[in-house]
Amino acid sequence: MNPLIAPQLPFDMKPRAREAVRDLKLQQFVGNATHLKDTQRGGIFDRDFGLEYDDLRTVARDTKQHALDHLDELLERFIANAEASGAHIHAATTGREACAIALDIARVHHAKSCVKSKSMVTEEIGLLPAFEAAGIKTLETDLGEFILQIDGDAPSHIVTPMIHKDRVATAKSFVRELGSRYTEDPEELTKIAREHMRGLYRAADIGVSGANFLLADEGSAVICTNEGNFDLSVGGPPVHIVFVGIEKLIRGARDLAPFLKLLARSGTAQPLTIYTSFVRGPRHAGEHGGPRELHFVLVDAGRVGVLASEKRDLLRCIRCGACLNACPVYRKVGGHSYGSVYAGPIGAVLTPELERAQSGSNGLTNYPDLPRASSLCGACYEACPVKIDIPKFLLHDRARLRERGLSPASEESVLRVWRWLAERPALFRLAIGAARLHARMLGQREVAQDGERAWLTRAPGPGAGWTATRDLGFATGESFREWFAKHDNARGAR
Repeated sequence: MNPLIAPQLPFDMKPRAREAVRDLKLQQFVGNATHLKDTQRGGIFDRDFGLEYDDLRTVARDTKQHALDHLDELLERFIANAEASGAHIHAATTGREACAIALDIARVHHAKSCVKSKSMVTEEIGLLPAFEAAGIKTLETDLGEFILQIDGDAPSHIVTPMIHKDRVATAKSFVRELGSRYTEDPEELTKIAREHMRGLYRAADIGVSGANFLLADEGSAVICTNEGNFDLSVGGPPVHIVFVGIEKLIRGARDLAPFLKLLARSGTAQPLTIYTSFVRGPRHAGEHGGPRELHFVLVDAGRVGVLASEKRDLLRCIRCGACLNACPVYRKVGGHSYGSVYAGPIGAVLTPELERAQSGSNGLTNYPDLPRASSLCGACYEACPVKIDIPKFLLHDRARLRERGLSPASEESVLRVWRWLAERPALFRLAIGAARLHARMLGQREVAQDGERAWLTRAPGPGAGWTATRDLGFATGESFREWFAKHDNARGAR
């Protein structure tokens, strides 16, 4: 697997985060794109649903939770219905087993080439390097994933994998790897990629994809894309393999509508993805499209362990990427800083859990920085279409880190001093007053029509880390204690 997302364990996030913060292009690309998508997400939900948006999220949450609570029944129903339609079903306990299943299928068909649609679970299990090591030439057909593949790079976002690159980098890659003319026009770049890929769809021996949902009642998979590359991947090669995590199961098409309304709006601010494709069984006699052989590889890879834990709610995630777009930390450090396929707030809590469930070890020991990669502002929860309370789980993991002595000594010291002051009101008020006075002495002020603003451009001590990349604002008016005392006295006088 690419070292950008599979680092040595235990993983130290800080060097990658520092490098990302110093990368001005990364700051521009990731910050602008995520802020735009988050703003558009809020706008489209306000326009289309208004006050009913929260009710829609509640329906999706309850529907997904019901599916998780009855996952054993849904698995049996899906397997029976999928096999009845002619599909082959495989169960993989680990990522290694999932790759081995695919390699066995490829050997049976003497496969030498593969076209692959975008899939997070295949990134998770390391399918691409497994195929390449076996001599199966594999092409990523999603445009963003294709660009990352020829660059030897890794995805940094769940929905927009090359969010950290621009058209200039793409143009240089196409000239270098494809021998194409240099152009920075997005439409021309897309045409170049299309010309390169088109013949490969017809020549490929195997097609590979993931799935957004599995429908138990129909025994089918639902795949949501914007480029149409999945339809070519499933329609061209004679064999198609769908890799999908078992948590993607829902009861059936009767439960699908809320998720289709939420998925695209949450991730890309679209009412619906351009293509919503259903796959159910192989091609039958008289049909002209689709594979002659269809395989579903149902992947556990730690999900059963998560399902049995107090963090089972994490499996409700529909991989929309909205929490990444909303997160101020992700906007600054990008996806590669998280050292995992799943970045951002959901990755910060899901990665240690999957690691724990798969290896039997303490996942927090291998990823001790991830629970602290958050401001706990709650933006991820507000953006989540299935109401996963990510801040709650981050706090849970921080508490576990402290219990196991994995928190930094400096953090322990600061919290000990804070508690000592908080238990002594007179000293606490004195310390707050001294901090406010110190800020006024060091800070800058500006009087505007809407009031006075004050900020520090260079804070002393631990605050220097904050002001290295942004200003630190502070209040200029009366303190909350002063305001409260004044209004409390006024109430007493009445």
